[in-house]
Amino acid sequence: MEEKVLIIDFGSQYTQLIARRVRELFIYCEIHPYNNLKVDLNSFKAVILSGSPFSVRSEDALHFDLTNIKGLKPLLGVCYGAQYIAHFNGGKVIPSNKREYGRAKLSKIDNSDPLFRGIKSGSQVWMSHSDTIEVLPLNAKCIASTEDVKNASYSICDELVYGIQFHPEVYHTNDGKKILENFLINISNIKPNWTPDSFSTKTILEIKNTVGDDKVILGLSGGVDSTVAAVLLHKSIGSNLHCIFVNNGLLRKNEFQNVLTQYEGMGLNVKGVDASKYFIDLLLNINDPEEKRKVIGKAFIDVFDKEAKLINGAKWLAQGTIYPDVIESISVKGPSATIKSHHNVGGLPDFMKLSVIEPLRMLFKDEVRRVGASLKIDQNLLKRHPFPGPGLAIRILGGITNEKIKILQEVDAIFIDGLKIHGLYDKVWQAGAILLSVKSVGVMGDERTYEECVALRAVESTDGMTADWVNLPYEFLQEISNKIINNVKGVNRVVYDISSKPPATIEWE
Repeated sequence: MEEKVLIIDFGSQYTQLIARRVRELFIYCEIHPYNNLKVDLNSFKAVILSGSPFSVRSEDALHFDLTNIKGLKPLLGVCYGAQYIAHFNGGKVIPSNKREYGRAKLSKIDNSDPLFRGIKSGSQVWMSHSDTIEVLPLNAKCIASTEDVKNASYSICDELVYGIQFHPEVYHTNDGKKILENFLINISNIKPNWTPDSFSTKTILEIKNTVGDDKVILGLSGGVDSTVAAVLLHKSIGSNLHCIFVNNGLLRKNEFQNVLTQYEGMGLNVKGVDASKYFIDLLLNINDPEEKRKVIGKAFIDVFDKEAKLINGAKWLAQGTIYPDVIESISVKGPSATIKSHHNVGGLPDFMKLSVIEPLRMLFKDEVRRVGASLKIDQNLLKRHPFPGPGLAIRILGGITNEKIKILQEVDAIFIDGLKIHGLYDKVWQAGAILLSVKSVGVMGDERTYEECVALRAVESTDGMTADWVNLPYEFLQEISNKIINNVKGVNRVVYDISSKPPATIEWE
């Protein structure tokens, strides 16, 4: 039986990192917003309360009823979560009189408490709060302090309730993973049995039970997510899976044919549909990025509806939705605000008589790759960089034209091929080129030019929730810049994006 952890989200920028650290312990967990908790609490063995940008002392504090959790299940409050437990259970939270943000060291630890077993004094932690716990909640004891924060951690006697004012989930907390392991495995007695193999076995069985003998349509993109979803579905229902790859005209250079070719020999039933003119005609004169997404999403559904009607007995539409898509598409009061819409998340219009199945819905990107490896999928497919659903539409700033698409396809091909030739492709999580739709002055030969500027983007990440720009060698960037300008007509300037996420997103639109 799967033993699950519930993470209640109060809007911390680090909530998704908590989930990642828990998953790294081979323990399954789910994030649910504090104000929309539609789950059976009895199905979870432990609960973690996230941090929050709000204060427990303010009028707009985020409230959650802990009656059915506190004292009944192991409970860990992180930052706001720790302050919330204290403030509403006999403790006192006050504004900090010292800066409590950034690195700190645990100067005092109660190693007799199981939460800090194996953690040494001087261990570095990461603080990020403007309030501090002055008085502990009833029946609580301090189990860790820093030089500036007396009650850095506490436990409530006989209740398996713990609070920590630092963030164990971030990289800068050196022993954060060990602290979470202590809470989940040693205190909560959760078995670390959530593995790629167990996920595959469980998911294949669930698909069989859910779908039965019905036919399923899956939109393949050639990317990791849709490929792994396709193989899981194929192992579940065989020839009842009908894969469709739509050319929306916004793919990379030669990608339509390359994707169809790469699935040959995998045993998948794949049909290619060239709808590029349909998509691009709809996008002409549309400049707003959200409107682009909506137009592409609607066109995607229209094409699929037409294709679905050609498959007699099709009742399901499968999608390669993954967990970051789900998280970023949920809006909570203040926290976890919707960053962008995803046309591959959620339901379908009433006129489309298909139900949705999303076998990868609860996985992060690196977990999808591990599941794919357990299914023996070719590593060349699994290592492919993520590519956005709207394709080059959100890498062309402003309006879309066939000319702009062709320019960006050529630029992108030179950049990606260069990364592969120089052995840099596998060291980058995602790379691509952006057409800025801003012209600048240049000189070619003896003539003055006024042509397009393109930006190159390469980031390091594990799941796309956070990302750092990659410090590519200057010699490589120089070579690629020269090659683009010399070979792509209409481009006379190349820049490199050195922004991280946050504050910048990976894509430009």
